[in-house]
Amino acid sequence: MQQSRKDLAVGIFDSGVGGLSILAAIKKELTTEQIIYFADQAHVPYGERPLKEVKNLSSKITQFLISEGAKIIVVACNTASAAALRDLRSQFPDIPFIGMEPAVKPASEYTKTGLIAVLATPATFQGKLYASLIEKYANNITVLQDTCPGLVKQIEKGELNSQITRTILQNALTPMLERGADTVVLGCTHYPFVIPVIRKITGPQVNIIDPSNAIARQTKNILRERNLLRNLDDYPSIDNREDYIQIYTSGDKDELKILIPNFISYKHLIHQTEWVNNKIKKITLFNK
Repeated sequence: MQQSRKDLAVGIFDSGVGGLSILAAIKKELTTEQIIYFADQAHVPYGERPLKEVKNLSSKITQFLISEGAKIIVVACNTASAAALRDLRSQFPDIPFIGMEPAVKPASEYTKTGLIAVLATPATFQGKLYASLIEKYANNITVLQDTCPGLVKQIEKGELNSQITRTILQNALTPMLERGADTVVLGCTHYPFVIPVIRKITGPQVNIIDPSNAIARQTKNILRERNLLRNLDDYPSIDNREDYIQIYTSGDKDELKILIPNFISYKHLIHQTEWVNNKIKKITLFNK
């Protein structure tokens, strides 16, 4: 019996664990959906790589996710979205894509001081998408930027509240807060995992914009529009069915196994992969 497209999975990818912030929001919003996640930890962070390389990696990962049964692709990485999203939509016209962009528009609506702080990677700031957002939505406000050097690597190591992590964020945020920034845009999917640290620095009066829930709602809306949502009536007992998230890494599987409870609590299986001749090859499987 041929599998219905509704029963295929939501595919998500990022350079590392950052996209798990998006995964968690999607799983909460879409409880009946199967999820496949690819963490390209062999190449993390994407933000320091040439856009041409990120574009190629994104294309190969998309091919892999489709081969594993993805019906929609969430590019849970601001850098990959900026570098590759347009080409991915052209290359895979039958697959709906959802990308990330720094939330400059809502930030411009929330700010009372007219100053917003954007935290993102160098590649995101250099991309045409970011420039277009600034031109379109930030004409009458001041946008302060910081690349938070080393922060992605700290989060990849699970050091969400270490002294080094706190120092990176303190150095990034303090000058912008002193200038009057009252809204912080998280322009990297890794950064929601350090919101508690950011909040301690900013205090409760500053808006922190985390895109995760908005992306989850957008994913649900697109699946509904394409008639790809799984039918809830077919899965009456969610707690009893096998709903393990499939996670693939091109990095060290043992390190990910140890660190992943820092990021998600959902049941999952982790698959080891490696890059061979510019393609992704599955190696082994183990249980969480």
